[in-house]
Amino acid sequence: MNINTLKVKVDDKVKQALVVLNETGLGTLFVTDGNDKLVGVLTDGDIRRALLTGNGLDEPIVSVMNTNYTALPIETDNAVILEAINSNIKIIPLIDASHKLIDYASINKIRRISVAAPLLNGNELAYVTDCIKTNWISSQGKYVREFEQLFTAYHQGRKSLAVSNGTVALHLALEALNIGPGDEVIVPDLTFAASVNSIIYTGATPVLVDVEQDSWNIDLKKAEALLTPNTRAIMPVHLYGNPCNMDELCRFAEKHKLLIIEDCAEALGSYYNGKSVGTFGDVATYSFYGNKTITTGEGGMVVFKDDQVADRAAMLRDHGMEKTRRYWHAEVGYNYRLTNLQAAIGVAQFERLDEFVSAKRNIANTYNQTLSKINYFQIPDEKEGAVNSYWLYTFMVRPEAPFKRDELIDYLHLEGVETRPVFFPMHHMPPYQKFGKPEDLTVSAQLSQCGMSLPSSVNLTKIELDHICNAIKGFIKKFD
Repeated sequence: MNINTLKVKVDDKVKQALVVLNETGLGTLFVTDGNDKLVGVLTDGDIRRALLTGNGLDEPIVSVMNTNYTALPIETDNAVILEAINSNIKIIPLIDASHKLIDYASINKIRRISVAAPLLNGNELAYVTDCIKTNWISSQGKYVREFEQLFTAYHQGRKSLAVSNGTVALHLALEALNIGPGDEVIVPDLTFAASVNSIIYTGATPVLVDVEQDSWNIDLKKAEALLTPNTRAIMPVHLYGNPCNMDELCRFAEKHKLLIIEDCAEALGSYYNGKSVGTFGDVATYSFYGNKTITTGEGGMVVFKDDQVADRAAMLRDHGMEKTRRYWHAEVGYNYRLTNLQAAIGVAQFERLDEFVSAKRNIANTYNQTLSKINYFQIPDEKEGAVNSYWLYTFMVRPEAPFKRDELIDYLHLEGVETRPVFFPMHHMPPYQKFGKPEDLTVSAQLSQCGMSLPSSVNLTKIELDHICNAIKGFIKKFD
């Protein structure tokens, strides 16, 4: 409900407040002064008690309103808001630094529209309940196998292994390919740290390369200049769901005899030239963190081109233990297994993958229609042959715009819209500075300063989308 419909003025009459209460049906009104500052809260209970003690309908609201109320700053985190809501405090006004009323929160209406949230109203509960009823809750169970089989079928028959998260998926992929000390792996500078960390875990050296200005994905022209006799592999990252040019990348890898590890953490549901991402490289990895297109809470998947590499990875995933000789450890391995409980959620989520991707593409289309009309923005690129799954709808504020990216982020925050800045370039952060030269990574640095993501949850409503788009238009009006 719009905050303006719940406001009354301090000098209004009690009967005017009753009319508004009847129209809104929320049971609470916010009392403001002539400067729109919050001065009190008025409930139907306050009016009832006032009438019982002899106050009339023509009394001013100031005589019956409650001045002992709880209010929170507009920027308050959702978790703090939830803690403040209880059996006595069901609605909390949200104010700015000058005490101006901006919005309200309740148990059914947390303040911000979040950037990404899971949708778990399919078969998740039924499948998890099945795990509990049958006592198959750990890493053994039918849902782990079914989850892997679904990915194998989706990836043209390639063997798939479910693992505990997306980071270990990358590490396991690299280890299974025998990448280690002395090897170099080409990786984009603009990515999440897990891409680079996984290379470091193996003892290999990440080599940071810049990204393209339009696709924000790895720039192969710049990558070629970084090749050495130690270069063993290249790790393309389908950033924010936008697929890399995999035809070009495969030719590049074949020419230079490189292994390809596809980081598809953000790109489940993306396609290139009719093929799913994850079917081009030697190994591909996915993440099922809570904000991903499908989620298991924490979880990941590794997809293999070579069955022998997949078999070795399966052994490494389970402490390096041989399948045919229980408790015989052929190598030092890891406990990277996914639980049956998590896989049960994954199976239920995967059943709706097409629905989720379609919803995200529809959200992106709505954003594109708004942002493409504003010269200050660069909307996400979708090249010929590419199908972007738009894990997060991400766009750029052009450097020549009369405002900074962070100004728009701050404005949308006050409008109840959560956003997220683009990743920091890896070479800016202390652990990774030695893996790339700043003068060679200028596009990544610029995109990091200018890029931001908008809410992309599959359960966004039309009202929420319209609110976000209208808020952006309202911000831009200040510069027209």
